[in-house]
Amino acid sequence: MSEGATDNFGFFPPTRLDPAAAHTGFRVGASGTHTSRTIMFSELSAAFAALPVTAQRAHYAHAIIDENCLQKPTAASRKITNQRLGELYTLDLAVPMFRVLRRLWEIDRADHPLLALLIALARDQFLRVTAAVVVHLSPGTELPRDRMRSALFLAAGDRLKEAVIDKIMRNTASSWTQSGHLVGRTFKVRRLVRPTSPAVALAVYLAYKSGFRGPEIFTSGWTRVLDGDVTAVRTLALEAKRLGLIDLRMAGDIVEINVDRLESPLARVAYGSR
Repeated sequence: MSEGATDNFGFFPPTRLDPAAAHTGFRVGASGTHTSRTIMFSELSAAFAALPVTAQRAHYAHAIIDENCLQKPTAASRKITNQRLGELYTLDLAVPMFRVLRRLWEIDRADHPLLALLIALARDQFLRVTAAVVVHLSPGTELPRDRMRSALFLAAGDRLKEAVIDKIMRNTASSWTQSGHLVGRTFKVRRLVRPTSPAVALAVYLAYKSGFRGPEIFTSGWTRVLDGDVTAVRTLALEAKRLGLIDLRMAGDIVEINVDRLESPLARVAYGSR
C-alpha cells in the first residue's frame, strides 16, 4: 500500500501507513468504481432502509438482486448495482469500516451524504484524487473541469483513455454533488457542507485507522472534506465523545483517541426485522 507516498492532500500519512488499513477496509491501487458509477447515494440509502443494521453481505445481495429492493429495471442492472455497491461500501459487517458506517447511519439522517462520501473516499482512488480540487474551491466558485481532468490524468497515467477519464470526471463531479459539496447540473458550483458529530466521528476513525496520530488527525484529508476549521472539528469530536462514539482526550497539542467502540459488533436481530 504505497499511496501515502504520493497523496499530497493527506488521506494517508506521507511516511507511514497503518499496516492494518487493508483489514479495516481501505482500498488503494489502480482501480476505482468511478470508472462506471458515482457514490450511488440513493441506492445505498434504499438498501439500508430495506435491511436491518445487522444484515450480512448475502442478505444485501438477496434484497438487491432477488427482491429488487432498489427497483432496478433488469436482472443485469440489479447484479451490477449489487457489485458496485459492494466495491464502494463492502456491505459486509465482517469489514470494520462497514460496521462503523452502519452504526453511525442510524444516528443523524443529516449526515448520511457525508458518511457515504467518506467511505467511498476510503475505497476509491479516483474520488480521492479529486478531493483537493473540490475542497480548495471557495464557496460560490464554479468547479474547474480542466483541473479535475488534470488530477485524474496524473493519477491514472497512460492506463486509461481520455474518454474514460472524462467519464470518471463526470461521475466524481456527481458524487461531490450528492455529498453536498457542489450544486448545479450543467455548471457545478462549490458550497460548504455542515457536518455533525457522527460525520466527524467517522472522519476521525478513518484518519486514525489510516495512520494519523495526535493533532494531525484534525488536519488530515478525512476531516478537511467536512469543511470545518480545526476548532470546529475538535468541538464536534468532543460531542462525539459525549455521545459515546469515541474515546478522546485533548490537552494542548496532546490528542489521544480510541475508536475501538465504533468497531464493536452490532447486536444480532432476525433478518427482515427493523
